[in-house]
Amino acid sequence: MVEILSLLGAAVVAVLISTRLGLGSQLGYLAAGALIGPYGIGLITDAEKLRHIGEFGVVFLLFMIGIEMKPQRLWVMRRHVFGLGGLQVVATGAVLAAGAHLIFDLNIKMSLVIGFGMALSSTAFGVQMLSEKNELTSHHGRNSFAILLFQDLAVVPLIVLLPLFSGGEIAVSTSMGLAMVQAAGIILVVVLAGRYAIGPAMHAIARIGNSDTFVAMALLMVLGFAWVMNQVGLSLALGAFMAGVMLAESEYRHQIEADVLPFRGLLLGLFFMSVGMSLAPEPLSNHTGDIIAATVVLLVFKTIMTIGCSLLFKAPLSVAIRTGFLLSQAGEFGFVIFSLALADGILPPGLADILVAVVVLSMILTPLMVWAGGRLAERIAPVVPGEVHGAAAEEARPVLIAGFGRVGETVANMLATANVPYVAIDSDADRVKRARRHGYHVYFGSAGRPEVLRSVGAAHARLIVVTLDDPNVAEGMVRTARRLYPHVPIHVRAHDWDVADTYTELGVDHALPETVEASLRLGAAALEAAGVDVDKRRELFEELSAENFAKMRRFRRP
Repeated sequence: MVEILSLLGAAVVAVLISTRLGLGSQLGYLAAGALIGPYGIGLITDAEKLRHIGEFGVVFLLFMIGIEMKPQRLWVMRRHVFGLGGLQVVATGAVLAAGAHLIFDLNIKMSLVIGFGMALSSTAFGVQMLSEKNELTSHHGRNSFAILLFQDLAVVPLIVLLPLFSGGEIAVSTSMGLAMVQAAGIILVVVLAGRYAIGPAMHAIARIGNSDTFVAMALLMVLGFAWVMNQVGLSLALGAFMAGVMLAESEYRHQIEADVLPFRGLLLGLFFMSVGMSLAPEPLSNHTGDIIAATVVLLVFKTIMTIGCSLLFKAPLSVAIRTGFLLSQAGEFGFVIFSLALADGILPPGLADILVAVVVLSMILTPLMVWAGGRLAERIAPVVPGEVHGAAAEEARPVLIAGFGRVGETVANMLATANVPYVAIDSDADRVKRARRHGYHVYFGSAGRPEVLRSVGAAHARLIVVTLDDPNVAEGMVRTARRLYPHVPIHVRAHDWDVADTYTELGVDHALPETVEASLRLGAAALEAAGVDVDKRRELFEELSAENFAKMRRFRRP
């Protein structure tokens, strides 16, 4: 109990301080681990056991990466993701690996792990900084995101190759070829089984309406695929990644992502804390100068390499500079790769400690690097956030519809007719399945949960339309959306004027009672049946101004 309380208390305090300082949660977890670990005050003595538990955080992390890898998304960005991103990772990793081999006389396996581990940048730092500055849709924002996306994809083969590196000399043999063919066959069988079995199973669970059972099914699926892949000699992470990719197009993906997210965060936090516990002070104090020098070289080299790769893909110099400085650091995947390499015996403990220290220091210096890159780029050409394809980006922002009953479906049809993109969520599994069969963009999920709203992209929605039947659920969803996304307009269908007044007090932009909705439709039908022509009907409706609408509200009660 003392150990559990120590882990939770240290994590909460350290992450709070680290986040307030703008350093991100990963560094907070590392600091917490170092503080309470065997080299700190000693509240936790068995860091190895904690690391094994924390490795499941890597499994869930790879699952979350997989579930975001929609084939259409990759296809639209294919040139920059696979071209620019691939060039940056391969070129940077190869040069760093060659330098480690030639300068420090390390063997090939160690050099490759170091080179490609350091070639990866921090997705958490990069995306967070772009989002905070509203630069995700800018030219350098899209440039950076494409590289980070490929780096996320590259993590999977890198982790898969680590057990191969630990098995001895790297060689291609007949037995290895047969093993690869066998593994490919098993993967194909698993994919086919998952494709035709997951959907019906998830639908059956969702129809029950028990959220706990749905969470259990999501965990069973992630860990089950990981276990199957591990049984055939592949990694747990690869199995989890495959499970995510198979669910990327599923109507249940947003609810599953929301359910898995807390487990990923907690377990990955334990993993980072275990890394911090393994930081022995002796090798760090003995190599302080080497760590600082290696960090400076890494930041400068990665900046230059990323700028060069961006220029090769016809990016303007100012965009290339901003991209290079933003992605100059080593990332959180470096912790994962170096820790797994240490566990597999590829890296010695002292060297792994130094590498982790370099990653940490480079991440700490990221805000300074981004500031310097911005100042340098401003001298060349000022960049306005979202200036590149700004109109197109606005057009791509969808309308989020919460609830897909008769009203939600009508709203979706009107938006589709006007070529306005939309995303809808509903908690009725049968309704979602039926709607998707007719081509609607509907997903299963609980609209009132913050994790689900985040997963469906509520932060970037053009508008949120709430048409939920249950007034309590609708009010809870409105409160959540208004608290988390105050910049997004909200329109709500209310049952009556009193409920509409409640929504107005909560800060919604428009609340329309069903009584008014029905009366307007009935009035339109009556005018048409009475022979009033189209122009006259339109004129009558236009005369229903905001002042007249207010009069209706004033005299709504006898």
